[in-house]
Parts: sequence; structure tokens; C-alpha cells
Amino acid sequence: MSGLLGKWIVKAPGGHRGKARTRKGEGKCGQGFIPVLSLSRCTIVRNTGLSCSGSQLKASSACTSTQHTSTMAHRVPHFIADFFVYETAKSVVVKSWSVGIINRVVQLLIILYFICWVFMHEKGYQQRDTGIESAVMSKVKGLGRFNNRVMDVADYVAPPQGGSSFSVITSMVITANQTQGRCPETDPKFKCTTDEDCMKKLGSNLGNGIITGTCLNNNYERNTKGWCEIEGWCPAEDDTVLENPMKEVENFTLFIKNSIRFPLFNVTRGNFPSSLNKSYIQSCHYDSVNNPFCPIFKVGDILRQINQSLDSITNKGGDIGININWNCNLDYNVMYCNPNYFFTRLDAAFENSVASKGYNFRFAKYYQSEDGTEHRTLHKAKAIRFVIIVSGNAGKFSTVPFLINLVAAFTSVGLATVLCDIILLNFHKGADKYKAKKFEEVSGAVSDSAHNRLYIGSQMSIKTLEKRSNDSGTFSFGRQDP
Repeated sequence: MSGLLGKWIVKAPGGHRGKARTRKGEGKCGQGFIPVLSLSRCTIVRNTGLSCSGSQLKASSACTSTQHTSTMAHRVPHFIADFFVYETAKSVVVKSWSVGIINRVVQLLIILYFICWVFMHEKGYQQRDTGIESAVMSKVKGLGRFNNRVMDVADYVAPPQGGSSFSVITSMVITANQTQGRCPETDPKFKCTTDEDCMKKLGSNLGNGIITGTCLNNNYERNTKGWCEIEGWCPAEDDTVLENPMKEVENFTLFIKNSIRFPLFNVTRGNFPSSLNKSYIQSCHYDSVNNPFCPIFKVGDILRQINQSLDSITNKGGDIGININWNCNLDYNVMYCNPNYFFTRLDAAFENSVASKGYNFRFAKYYQSEDGTEHRTLHKAKAIRFVIIVSGNAGKFSTVPFLINLVAAFTSVGLATVLCDIILLNFHKGADKYKAKKFEEVSGAVSDSAHNRLYIGSQMSIKTLEKRSNDSGTFSFGRQDP
């Protein structure tokens, strides 16, 4: 069997050695001949997995074992070679008008979304900077009359620093000439008939002073009967007094100077050009159409823009927000980076509240008499509080966000395929046929008998089997098994 097994050394039962003899032309495997060994019993020295039993051994078994050994020897190189392959998905062309139209329409909608919304509206190709640095300076101008007194800026603006939040006082309850001492409370919650009623109020923070626990019920002073006594600034404030608010508030003007900087792009801008002269600023009033760069805002114009009447806000006070929004496209000239102004009533949620509405605060002015007694004048002010809110968003073209959104657009187009697959696999009348074409189950386990039959067959049979398996979706090009 020189052609089949090389030179096999066998040992006879008597200890003699011999060579396996074959017939002429029987040295190759797979050619239809069955060579027979002439030894009745033998033991093959080389471990090939063969065993002799009886008087003959068919060479077909030897051929199968030899080829199996050769296949094991080449298994490691095949593993390495199979690692460096390219795999592609199996494609199934479905000729259906309905599914084809759905596919193209969904793809078109996705493309339009990215073009119109992501790139054109949201400027998805730009790098954004929203962390602005901002400074606000403000001034109020105007004269009014309250309680037969002329009120100027120092009287009705608090605090006087001129920052991004300030109040314009519209009316006040003034309690003059207060000194430290004991006096009756003025709040109706502290009415009493006996001291026991006042003892229940001890520790209360709702009064104008500290409750002593005594009920002033002896008429030792006018209008003291039936009130709990307090220790503090006397006489106590009576905030039930109605005062007529300043009507001139409507003509007051606000000067707002705002500067911002976008640190990411190192761009600095102001809310009005430096070329504006002083006379123009002193005479103009802001108008979004005619005077968009004027920094002077009239209180009456602001109230009209938020649909608030003067009486409704001056009687109880309120909060008004002035929003300065910087939305800049720095792909254009920086001169086009200008602010937009928006106005809103910040306390609109409590406008109809019964428990608390409007805005008020207290402040006092202190002085000392000649005898060294400290006095003060207490003011409870109802005011319009203005809060200036600055926000900014600047964008400029950048390669990174442009590529990210572009790749996202191309990837999202594939969602049309997912939708069409769902329709074809679940709702289309040819769903079963589509499943049979799209999915193929391949078993990874091959039995030994099938493995042996594969190698017993001729090379022509193997090639024929490869040609028939053209439905799997996985192909190998330019390589054949040895």
C-alpha cells in the first residue's frame, strides 16, 4: 500500500515483520478499487486509529483515516485563513409597488427632516456657545407725586445700585416717629378680652412686636381696649390704610446697558452701538420696528406689551421680567449679532391669589432726637419689581458637529428598511415566502458519518455540492480546501 499509507511496518503474531502488499493500481484512494492486506493478523505500529481483525482489511477504511488525519493537520491554518474574510448580508429584492413606495416615502421624509430641521433650522453644522458672560447696568428716570410730596428717583427706587433687579415704588404706608417701647397691636388677629387670650399668642411672629401676654382692656389710652400689648417699635404699623398710588409711574423710563461675551468664540457685543450719540439716547424710546437699538424703555409701553393695566399693578405691585436674548449666527459678520427684547409678568401665577398677590417690602429711615432717643420712619412699599434676564446662544460652523449630523442622517435612512421588514414579515400577504428567502438556518454540528461520507465522495461531487448551496448568503471567493 505504498500509494495509500506509505510504508506501513506491521508485526505478525510470530514476531516477524513484513510490508503490506497491494495490487497494482490500488495505491490511491477514491478510485473504486478495494486493496486487501494478505496478513491474517497484524498490529500497525504507527498510530493511525486502524485495527486489523480477521484476514483482510479494506483499504477504504485506511484511506478515510488517512484523510481525516490530514484534515486535522490543516485545521489550524484553516482557522487563521477563515479569520481574514469579508462577510456581507444577504439581499432579497422584493418587487412590490406598495412596499417600494413606503420605502421611498419614508427615506424622503427622513432626508427632509435632516435638511430642513437639523441643518437649516437647528444649524446642526455649527458649534454652539451658551455660556455667556454678561453685565447689566440700569437707571430709572422720572418724577411723581405721592401724598402731596414730589418723589424723585432717590425716593422710589430700591435698591439704588442700578443692577439687574430693582423696584419702582408705586405707593407706601408710612408709620412716622416710631420709638422703642410698649404699645397695643393693630392687627385684628390680636384682638382680646382677657390676658389669657394674649398668652395664647406668645411666640407669634405675625405681629409688629413681641407679645407680652397682657390684654390692654382698661382704656388707659385711646383706642387701646381689646388689643394685646407688644414690645417693640411703637406706635405699631397699621397697613390697612389705603393710599393712592403714583400715576406718573407710566411715564417713567428705564435705561438698560447690557454687554455680553461669548468666551468660546471671543466675541463681545453691547445692546446698542457705540456710535449712538447722547442726544439720541435721551430722546428715543425703544420700539422693535422703528428704534430697535434704543436702550430707553418706557414703563407704560412695557405694561401694554404684557397686557397689564396701570391700576392693576400699581395697587398691589408685581414682578416684570425684561428678557434680553442674544441669538447670533457668527458665520455672518459680527455686526449682525444684536439682541431681542421680550417682556413678561413673572408673578402671573399669583395674580388672582387670595392669600398673597402683588409685591411689597419694608424699609426704615432712622434718626436721633436731641435727647438721644432713637426714632425711625417705617415704610411699607408696594412696588413694581423689574428683573433683567440675559440669555445667549451663538453658533459657528465646525467640522465635527457637521460630520456627526451627516453620518446620523445617512444612518437614519436605514430606518426605512426596518419599517419595510416589519410590514413584509408581519402584514404582507407574501410574508411566509419572504421569511423563507430572508432567513436561513444552518446547523453548526456535523455528524461523523456525514463527515466521512463527504471525504469518501469524489472531488467532483464536492464541487457540485458547493454549486448547489448558492442560497446561504455567505460565500468564499478565490480559496479552495486542499
